[in-house]
Amino acid sequence: EFPNIPVIALTATADKLTQKDILEKLDLRDPAEFVSSFNRANITYRVIPKKNSFNQLLTFLEERKEDSGIIYCLSRKSTEQLAADLKEEGFSAEAYHAGMDNAIKAHNQEAFLRDDVKIIVATIAFGMGINKSNVRYVVHVDLPKNIEGYYQETGRAGRDGLASDALLLYSYGDASKLQRFARIEGNEEQSAIMLKKLDDMVKYCQLQTCRRQYLMQYFDESFPDNCGSCDICLSEYEKFDATLIAQK
Repeated sequence: EFPNIPVIALTATADKLTQKDILEKLDLRDPAEFVSSFNRANITYRVIPKKNSFNQLLTFLEERKEDSGIIYCLSRKSTEQLAADLKEEGFSAEAYHAGMDNAIKAHNQEAFLRDDVKIIVATIAFGMGINKSNVRYVVHVDLPKNIEGYYQETGRAGRDGLASDALLLYSYGDASKLQRFARIEGNEEQSAIMLKKLDDMVKYCQLQTCRRQYLMQYFDESFPDNCGSCDICLSEYEKFDATLIAQK
């Protein structure tokens, strides 16, 4: 219809495959491509084994009572339950998911943006168009399905450039559950892609090397092996000679 009109296609966090997909689906001919750095230097990444997640969450939130934050859950039901439990503990929290009444969703979102509510407990339905600069932390109490989603969601913290935290509670049980959901009936190719992305997410959780380097390399950006601001790089490991133990 409009052959001479310039076109710009924009996306947020996209790996090489997604970038290629955009070009193909939009049938863009020889476009100029611009990809800025994926690094979010002010965010500290932490992953901890999930054991009694509510208590782990309370410990984390106790030091951040005055801060705004987003807590992501996998199911709609768990967002409402967790928001109610946090309220009982004296926290200012509301739930948000796609199945809620539009008026309630709008009200909760607005209250969060205005700082009337400190914590939003949400599914991934929450986030598109959320431009709140002072979100100090993002917590994933359930395992995200892929690195792209995880990275996009953690990127809602620290938009003002100040130090912020991304905490993920990891359990292999979550991964097994997501593996079942990742299979698409009658579409082996798509199932394989989803399972590979989930596998990359699990690898990230089980890392013993710099998390930021892994994230950057996932998006085809090189990065040194010590960022100084993820749990791995901030930990000091004591080394000892284990030859004898290993031999036995």
